[in-house]
Order: sequence, then C-alpha cells, then structure tokens
Amino acid sequence: MAGYLTTHVLDTARGCPASGMKIELFRINGTDRTLLKTLLTNEDGRTDEQILPEAEFSTGEYELVFHAGEYLDATGVPPESPRFLDLIPIRFGMSEHAHYHVPLLLSPFSYATYRGS
Repeated sequence: MAGYLTTHVLDTARGCPASGMKIELFRINGTDRTLLKTLLTNEDGRTDEQILPEAEFSTGEYELVFHAGEYLDATGVPPESPRFLDLIPIRFGMSEHAHYHVPLLLSPFSYATYRGS
C-alpha cells in the first residue's frame, strides 16, 4: 500500500471549510525540525495536492503547523492581543505506508484533530 498525507480544515464556528489557511509541514528527527513544505487550503478547506505524496513519503515523526490566527484575522474574527489560538502545531507519527489524514476542526477558542480516512 502507498503512503501519503492529507488534511482538511473546517471552521466549525462558521460552519464552512477554512479556505486560505497556511499550513507548514515539518519532519522531526530527534531535536531537529526541518520545514518540508508550505501550502494553502483551497475553497474546500483541503490542499490542492497531497501534503506528502507517495513519491516523498517516509515513515517517521512529523508536525503540521496550522496558521489559525492569520486565518481568523482574514475572516473578521475580532482580534485579541495575543490571540487565544494563533499557531496550532500537531505532531504525529506515521509508522506504516498508508493514507494518513490529519484534519483540523477549528473555532476561535478551540480545535480538535484525529486520524481520519
């Protein structure tokens, strides 16, 4: 089976996909953190390409950083200083060559994630 990584970001406060959110992917190796890719979500709250496609996939520890503060600012959520949720890092491991789907459900004051399908 081929391994690859995807995400989907939903704005649960507004009841819609989170369009235009910046997402960074990092590879974690011990104390080293290497930026692999930066993407934006499309109108469906997904990225136009797989975050980590089969050709680039390898097992290991990774981190997705969701730029929630910039997204919330752009959607008109009243700003706070500092904003309660700004950068949302989700660190996870991929131990097998399979489809890993790491969605984010977001509101200005909470978020949730899980391993989706």
